[in-house]
Amino acid sequence: MNNVPNLLLAAGASRRMGTPKQLLPWNGKTLIEHQIETLLETDQEVYVVLGAHAERILPVLKPYPVNPIIFDQWSLGMGNTIAFSVAYLIKKQPSLDGILIALIDQPLVDTSHYNALLDAFQKEEQQLIVSVSDQGWEGVPVLFDKYYFPGLLNLKGEQGAKKIIQSTKKSITKRNAGPLLVDMDTPEVYTALYKKFNPQ
Repeated sequence: MNNVPNLLLAAGASRRMGTPKQLLPWNGKTLIEHQIETLLETDQEVYVVLGAHAERILPVLKPYPVNPIIFDQWSLGMGNTIAFSVAYLIKKQPSLDGILIALIDQPLVDTSHYNALLDAFQKEEQQLIVSVSDQGWEGVPVLFDKYYFPGLLNLKGEQGAKKIIQSTKKSITKRNAGPLLVDMDTPEVYTALYKKFNPQ
């Protein structure tokens, strides 16, 4: 089996949300629990990157067979968070074939889409597999072959995975996510999605 762990990015301070989005209610549990349970239904390990509010979030992770990664310098930005996490994973698992990166604020992405990315992966093919929305937006969740690890390790500041996607000269494999790629960044978006997708 390919060794492509899931890396859930959940280190941000949720400034626009005004409260830790990791702990927002979603489907009878917290958002981070929902995301963890969704990723655990794939056949790959799950790593969860925490930074801001880590001391409040860690106890929520304890019942789950996941691997927390604590990044104390989360305020440096998404790029530094990804670089630190990828370095951690490479050290822990030198035999990695790739990494699937998921975001805490995309609760509509389901296991079937994560599996679509994982199923499309073939070892040693230098693949970059991105999600595509109905509107044609391309990005995370995204699966990087180990070929891209040097680029991920060099990310800094607010440079996220999109920088690698936009700069690659290799062909990109795309998997349609339909209407699932909604980033839940503000209280207004959260409230609208909660009302629509959480049974009352």
